[in-house]
Amino acid sequence: MRPWSSIPIGLLAFLPLVAPAQLPLPLPLTPEPAPTVQSFTLLDALSNDTDYVSLIKLLQRARLIPTINRLNGSTFFAPTNDAISRYAASNELWQLALRDDTQELHDNIQLQLRQQLFYHLVNYTLQLLPTEQTPQEHDTLLYPRDTAEPPSHEPPPSPPWMPTQNGSLGTDPQRLRLSARDAAVWAGVDTFGNSGAKVVKDHVNTTNGLLLGLDTVLEMPPDLATVISRHPRLSYLHKILTPELRTFLNSTPTLSLFVPVDDAWNALPELQRLYLESEFASNDMERILNMHTVVDVSRQVKWSDSFRKPTNLSTIAGPDLKIVPTDSKVKVSHAEIVERDVYASNGVLHTINSLLLPPDALKVTPEKYLLTLNCTQFVSLIHSVHLTHLINDTEAKYTILAPRDDVIQIFGHDGLPHRGSEELKRFLQYHFIPGKWSPEKFENGMLVETALEEAGLDGGNQVMTVEVDQNKASQAKAVRFAGAGVMDEVKINNTIIYFITHTLTPPVDVLEAALPNLDFSTFLAAVFSTNLAETLKTTPRTTVLMAPNAAFTRLGVLVSNHLLSSSGKSDLDRVIRHHALLGVHYSDPLVNGSQRTFKTLEGSDVAVDRIGANRSVVFTSSGGWEDLQSGLQPTNMLTKTGVVHQVSDIMIPRSVHLTVGKLVKAAKGSTMSTMIQKAGFEWILNGTSPPEGSKWDEMGLGGSGWTLLCPHDDAFNSINLTELYSDQARLEAIVAQHLIPTATAVPVEPRKGLIDTVVNNRPLPLDDSATYSTLQSTASAYGDIIIRVLDSKDGSQSTVIGIKGARGENGEQEWARIVAWGRSTTGSGTGGVVQIDRLLYPYAPS
Repeated sequence: MRPWSSIPIGLLAFLPLVAPAQLPLPLPLTPEPAPTVQSFTLLDALSNDTDYVSLIKLLQRARLIPTINRLNGSTFFAPTNDAISRYAASNELWQLALRDDTQELHDNIQLQLRQQLFYHLVNYTLQLLPTEQTPQEHDTLLYPRDTAEPPSHEPPPSPPWMPTQNGSLGTDPQRLRLSARDAAVWAGVDTFGNSGAKVVKDHVNTTNGLLLGLDTVLEMPPDLATVISRHPRLSYLHKILTPELRTFLNSTPTLSLFVPVDDAWNALPELQRLYLESEFASNDMERILNMHTVVDVSRQVKWSDSFRKPTNLSTIAGPDLKIVPTDSKVKVSHAEIVERDVYASNGVLHTINSLLLPPDALKVTPEKYLLTLNCTQFVSLIHSVHLTHLINDTEAKYTILAPRDDVIQIFGHDGLPHRGSEELKRFLQYHFIPGKWSPEKFENGMLVETALEEAGLDGGNQVMTVEVDQNKASQAKAVRFAGAGVMDEVKINNTIIYFITHTLTPPVDVLEAALPNLDFSTFLAAVFSTNLAETLKTTPRTTVLMAPNAAFTRLGVLVSNHLLSSSGKSDLDRVIRHHALLGVHYSDPLVNGSQRTFKTLEGSDVAVDRIGANRSVVFTSSGGWEDLQSGLQPTNMLTKTGVVHQVSDIMIPRSVHLTVGKLVKAAKGSTMSTMIQKAGFEWILNGTSPPEGSKWDEMGLGGSGWTLLCPHDDAFNSINLTELYSDQARLEAIVAQHLIPTATAVPVEPRKGLIDTVVNNRPLPLDDSATYSTLQSTASAYGDIIIRVLDSKDGSQSTVIGIKGARGENGEQEWARIVAWGRSTTGSGTGGVVQIDRLLYPYAPS
């Protein structure tokens, strides 16, 4: 407690001796003698005691002798020689002041030394000393000022031997506590009566005050920033104070702080504390400190003795503090004061047991957490493309896939789009998933929508593939996003942050996505040869069904050769367009959906059958031949404009007409083509019916498809074509020997499953010992042909074809080797061309 308010300095010289009031258990002092001509002053008492030689020297250096002489009713806590010697050992100013050879200190009014000596003077004579540990509070003659300012050339505003009011405590002087413990009086104790300097000499009453000898020099209370740094229960606040706030606390006068102790900060979630400890929390720390700081308009420091009745105090920021005193406690809003009146040179500090933050006062956004958790480069990139709304909205729910700084450093900035670019904007949006997705929600193979609104999806959200590996024993899930693993995760209010092992690249265009897969090289070459590349890359919302290289072989080499030839470009264009479905169809709706047909970029539809328990998807094209199918192998290869799936086989639309003539050209059978035309069978090449009234029409051959056995041009190198062309009957017989009527298949119930496409895509079955009648069979008993499959010594097989029953020289059968084939779409999709390596002559036994 304190006896009374300080007395104005101007009246000190004229006041009689006074005594403090309301002090506990008074300890009688020796009555002061009445003033006489032979008055015994404080200075006399000091001079008469050799324990104060050093102190007198300091008073002289500080030019305080006039001040001591003018005091009338004071208490001087005088440090002894030993006390000063110990203190000067670590204080350069006091060392200089004590040296005999020091002519003048740099500051001619010795402000710092003067202030510290003033702190040893109470501006009234104590009549009652403490007898218990509960401290007394007293006003000293110290009016703290900033001693760091350079000395002024202007004269002091008042006599240099008198203290100057209106310092960093406003009009208040600094305070000093006294306490009694261990059968002694202590000065400069803390709120609880601990620490301080011990009174080690008997008190001496003088005509102008009381002299008490101390064993230690009294330290002036430092600025508030230093007080916080030294306080044992304010270490957390000291840890998170920014340099700017320290400057504010050590330079702003008349501050009254209500500071939470270390334990109070534990009420904040760990991540919020981690954020406050980071270099990015300066603005929020300033707001928090301002909510706990009172600066009175009248420049009055709020000591605890002003809390004797309820009052409201206005803070720099935030709601008013409601001060409610009780018998044993003082409540500050919802908190309680733990330690009152921790003195400082520029104010006072009260510790409290709880943070004084209104609800939602500390709005820590996802951005602040990202910065705290070492994602600064990620945040910087977000700012460069103005996507801060994704990380600054505390209400929005997002799942953030964040690369830490070390991840970006490892993979390098060179691989990232340029700062501020639209491509970087796409790149960053792909790292955000709308909604709060905890690991439990993810399933292996699922697609989740990202915040990337893709122009190629008509503004729809781009998706991302998620892979999940689940540990059956622990039930823990390992999640990967677009191939990037997760190192850690943090749940923050409406946001979950997954820290990923590498950055995520958004889907690229169709061709760039497929290019790394060498198995698609033939399909991609076909795309580039038709000038459809730009169409597939830019047509929005498309699903491309891409067939592997083997599909072109299974389709039939002659069909593939035709499509990939210069003359087949228009057909190839339609085939590729038939593989581009309109709309984005990911694997799950394709497999589990109910849609049965899909429109293609070519214009016609493809049909879908879902077969078996695993819902295998089989596409059936709009054209081609019976049972021309392609199985779906769902891959979900994401693109800017949709998705790519792999299919097993090439599909032919109905707009593509594969005639026998096109296949003959692909088989390099120009000579055979000429023979067919000269023999009058050009209608077979064109896929039309025989001319009306012709013998072929009269034979009823219009309703059949035709399979042509076509020798390649090299097979005619040893044949006299001129002679052959001159014999029309022989020419017709040779051609007829190579023409196999292929009847239209009888409709049967659709097959329940993917058929053997290699077999189905042949013009006719090429099984061992299969026998077929030719057009020559109507005129000769040896018109039929027979297929044989031969085993080679190396384990491979070859297929040959010959005239059934025919014998050549030495009675051996003559055979032609089958080289390739291709099925035509004319004649109801039956027939085609089988390329052979030699010409088959009609046989007649000799």
